[in-house]
Amino acid sequence: MQNATSAAQKAMDLENKYGAHNYHPLPVVLERGEGVFVWDVDGKKYYDFLSAYSAVNQGHCHPKIVQAMNEQSQKLTLTSRAFYNDKLGPYEAYLSSYFKFDKALPMNTGAEAVETALKICRKWAYEHKNIPEGQAQIIVCRNNFHGRTTTIISFSNDATAQDNFGPYTPGFIMVDYDDLAALENALKNNKHVAGFLVEPIQGEAGVYVPASDYLSRAAELCHAHGVLLIADEVQTGIARTGRLLATCGSCSCAQKDCSGTPEVKPDILILGKAISGGAYPVSVVLANDHIMNVITPGTHGSTFGGNPVAAAVAMAALEVVKNERLANNAEELGHLFRGLLNDYIKTSNIVALVRGKGLLNAIVINDSEDGDTAWNICLRLRDNGLLAKPTHGNIIRFAPPLVMTKDQLEECVGIITRTLTEFE
Repeated sequence: MQNATSAAQKAMDLENKYGAHNYHPLPVVLERGEGVFVWDVDGKKYYDFLSAYSAVNQGHCHPKIVQAMNEQSQKLTLTSRAFYNDKLGPYEAYLSSYFKFDKALPMNTGAEAVETALKICRKWAYEHKNIPEGQAQIIVCRNNFHGRTTTIISFSNDATAQDNFGPYTPGFIMVDYDDLAALENALKNNKHVAGFLVEPIQGEAGVYVPASDYLSRAAELCHAHGVLLIADEVQTGIARTGRLLATCGSCSCAQKDCSGTPEVKPDILILGKAISGGAYPVSVVLANDHIMNVITPGTHGSTFGGNPVAAAVAMAALEVVKNERLANNAEELGHLFRGLLNDYIKTSNIVALVRGKGLLNAIVINDSEDGDTAWNICLRLRDNGLLAKPTHGNIIRFAPPLVMTKDQLEECVGIITRTLTEFE
C-alpha cells in the first residue's frame, strides 16, 4: 500500500476525521482474518506478526471460538450480575481448575483487571496486614505498561502516557525492573507495602526478558515481607511465551495433561487479551480464598464482567490452547525464530540483537529511539506481506499467532531478513 487505494484512503480519512487520535496505526486497512493471515480492503494477504498485541494467540476467527460466541449470542448475551446465569458459574469453576486458584473475578479489559487487582491487594492489606487505612503502597517497575487508566498512568514513567493527565493517584513505589536489590531495598525501607505488581516480561518496553531467577527470587522476597506478588500476564499469558503462563518456568503447564507445579505462583494473577482469542473483551483476576474473600457485595463490579458470551468464548479459547498444544508450538517456533534471526545478525549492521521467549520476540534496530528506521522497516515489511509494529522507536516486536507452522515461520523469517537487507 505504498500508494493507498481509494477504499483504503477513505477508511483512514474517516478515522482521522471522526476518531480521537490516540493511536498511530501502520497505514494498512484490514478487512478479514483467518489463522495467521489478514487481508486488506484490496484483497492483499499478509502474515500477522502482532496478533493484536498477543490477543489473537489462537489465530484470527478460530472456528471453535467463533462458534461458541455465535451460539451463546443467540441464546443470552447479558444479564448483569443482578441475576445468576447458567454460564458464569461453570466458567469460574473452569478458570479455577485451569489455572489452579480458588476463585476468579471476571472483568472485560486488561486495564480493568489491573485496577481490580490493585483494589483487592489494598483491601487485603488493610484487613489482613493491618496497614493503616489510606497508607498501603504497591511496588511497581520502571518502564512498566499495565494500561492507561488514571491510576495506572500514575505509576508510569512514560511521559506520553502521563503528561497533562494529573493529579496522579498516590501509593506507588517505583523500582528498576530485573533488579532484586532495588526490590529488597524497597521492601525493607517501606513498612506499609501491600504488593508488588510486575510483568514477567516487559512487552511494551521492548520485550525485555529478566534474569531466569528474577521472578522466583522476587516471589521469595515478597513472601518473606508479607507482600502479595501480583503478576500481570495480560500479554505474556495464555501460551504466548512457550508456557501456559510466563510464570510457569519449566513446569509442565505447556502439556495437554498438565499436572505440574508452577515455578512461581503469584498471589494474584491478571489475565486478558488471548483468554478470549481476540474474539471478545475478556479479562480476569485470580487469587485464593484468603485474598479474594475481601471482595464482598458492593465493593467491586462490572455490568458486563462475566457475561454469558464472555464465559462461553473464554472457555472455548482456553480449550483451543490446551487441545492444540499451542504452548508447545510457541516454545519450539520461538527457539527457531531467534536462532534464524541470530544467524542473520552475525553479519548485520542494522540489527543489534533479537530477544524474547516463546513467540514473544523483538529485534533492536541500530538507531536512536527518536529515529524512523524501525518505522520505515515496518512499512517495507507491510509491502512485502508481513505486518509488525515498532515499540519504543527503535524496537520491532514480532508476535505471530501461535497456530503458525514451522514452514510458515521460516517463510516469515525470509521476508524479515530480505527486508532488513534492504536497509543494511
